Amino acid sequence: MRLKARLQAEIAADGPIGVADYMTRCLHDPLDGYYATHPALGERGDFITAPLVSQMFGELIGLWLIEAWRGLGAPPRVILAEAGPGDGTLMSDILRAARLAPAFLAAAKLWLVETSEPLRALQAERLAKAGPRWATTLSELPSDAPLLLVANELLDCLPARQFQRTASGWGERMVGLDDRGELAFGLRPAPGLGCDVPVGGVIERSPAQAAFAAELADRLVAHGGVALLIDYGRAAPGPGDTLQALAGHEKVDPLASPGAADLTVHADFPAVLAAARAAGARAALLTQGELLHRLGIETRAAALARAAPDRAQIIGRQYERLTSPEQMGELFKAAAIWTGPAPPAFEDAG
Repeated sequence: MRLKARLQAEIAADGPIGVADYMTRCLHDPLDGYYATHPALGERGDFITAPLVSQMFGELIGLWLIEAWRGLGAPPRVILAEAGPGDGTLMSDILRAARLAPAFLAAAKLWLVETSEPLRALQAERLAKAGPRWATTLSELPSDAPLLLVANELLDCLPARQFQRTASGWGERMVGLDDRGELAFGLRPAPGLGCDVPVGGVIERSPAQAAFAAELADRLVAHGGVALLIDYGRAAPGPGDTLQALAGHEKVDPLASPGAADLTVHADFPAVLAAARAAGARAALLTQGELLHRLGIETRAAALARAAPDRAQIIGRQYERLTSPEQMGELFKAAAIWTGPAPPAFEDAG
């Protein structure tokens, strides 16, 4: 029985489930979940992430990590980790840039936080020479050294609950069944959220995103280090239904084929930063465009264009896609979480 049929049977027997539970099932169901069975990245897949747009993204993050390590006092051992490493492209680019700092590479012990077996296989192939080790949760990472962690488009995969303002109060958005037995959205009465939004407005809350940030901050406070979380999302609290399903680079009905498409919500950066600060860490936010400009993407793009003049126009388009406010530059944000001195590019960030 496929996931949709199992969900229909379970809902018919036990009642509707929340959007967060629905997301978790669609993405991680052992038999039919998207990431558990058939994640598809890249031009021929369902979506493209920044590392797949251009090597410049990962190379600049690699240089950022080197400087962050130096800011920690260049410890002789450091845990270099990526959470949600996709197909391994980002870490591959990071490690290539890190060749400029042999002492950093010697100190770095590579760990990948990944739950998807198909993606682990891709990571093992791409990063074979680096000898990575894998963990399924942050808690499994070694705690005998400071942590340098990067996560690109991880937060948006962590499930969120949705609440909708109605004429009579608030309701939590649920996934139930319509009169034909098909999956359908509905509302269940919920306590007031204390938000001033118009009738019909949707508020999203992601305990999973906040919990990830809190656990990460706890680790940094206890053992030192820096983390960089990059994703698309909101910089200020506000209403909005951001749940979407992507298949073949197109938005599709999130209820049509559970497990067949990638299901995401926007990262709630205000909640992420608040959770990190509540745990005792420092945290700040930049747009992706601001971060990449501060790290010198113009200089890197120019160098690549000089080295390969026949690709200059392609490199220019990649630069625009990563940094332009109309493309990824504004919608995508970069949150740094740290203890000790502020990491590069975040010295004056709020």
